[in-house]
Amino acid sequence: MKKILNDVDSVEAEMIQGLVKSAPKMLRKLDYGTIVVRANKKEGKVALVSGGGSGHEPAHAGYVGAGMLDGAVAGTVFTSPTPDQVLEGIKEVATEQGVLCIVKNYTGDIMNFEMAVEMAADEGIKADYVVVNDDVAVRDSLYTTGRRGVAGTVFVHKLAGAKAEQGASLADVKGVAEKVVANVRSMGMAIEPCTVPAAGKPGFELADDEMEIGIGIHGEPGTHREKLRPANEIAKMLIDEILSDLDYKGRDVVVMVNGMGGTPLMELYIVNNFVQDYLKEQGVHVYDTMVGNYMTSIEMAGFSLTLLRLDDDMKALYDAPADTLAWKK
Repeated sequence: MKKILNDVDSVEAEMIQGLVKSAPKMLRKLDYGTIVVRANKKEGKVALVSGGGSGHEPAHAGYVGAGMLDGAVAGTVFTSPTPDQVLEGIKEVATEQGVLCIVKNYTGDIMNFEMAVEMAADEGIKADYVVVNDDVAVRDSLYTTGRRGVAGTVFVHKLAGAKAEQGASLADVKGVAEKVVANVRSMGMAIEPCTVPAAGKPGFELADDEMEIGIGIHGEPGTHREKLRPANEIAKMLIDEILSDLDYKGRDVVVMVNGMGGTPLMELYIVNNFVQDYLKEQGVHVYDTMVGNYMTSIEMAGFSLTLLRLDDDMKALYDAPADTLAWKK
């Protein structure tokens, strides 16, 4: 294993410190744990907190900023933060309007965020949470009951964050988050696994001519393995699964071609080239497109595709201003 780091025991702390130092006018790290909040606290509006294991950069701290999250709580690599850490994040950003936690559907994340929300309530903080489960590949896994939460989570951050900036109530902000969850679907693949620094070896192995279909974002294997195919065929396979799960025909959508951390932009743009043409053939109207690394799996080579179905209200929230390290549209 070759990685550019100092000590496997300090990876998360040094990463978060370096991230905050890259944008000190925007971000601030709490003294307790690996928790990032806005440098200037939002007042009088619902606050949003997200998080999960490290290794998904720029998620989740990269989405802390105006128009999106107020705080992000990072656990160790691919491991949920503890309830105490999440509670500290909630307490730091809480306003009288309340806090909404955005949680990906992994057993540890749900358990710890749910406990933190209950602990916050005991301290007089109005808090709630929503669960994201956009992965169409896996219904149940070692990590989840039901579908996994993956790159579609970024759209929940964006639209719910925009609704919160409007001064909406906690119930209305949660309603927008749930609406996004109902209208977003994702699926991914990999041609090379990733290596958790503390483990020192890849999460799975692939031959030079193999690919894994349906991978998650924690280095876990996918639904099946097969021979590597051309980019267009791989993209069609993923898109067909997404289109068969939710009716996008005749609708406006945002497309996300998401790199898993080790995939060149060259290859992501090749994938996008096919996706745009294929969706047009299927009668799906592309409202906007995002290509890049948004929800990664350390250095895994591969990509995921996400489609978000929009109505007019969702378009306005998607287009609303936001300024974070990882969202500059």
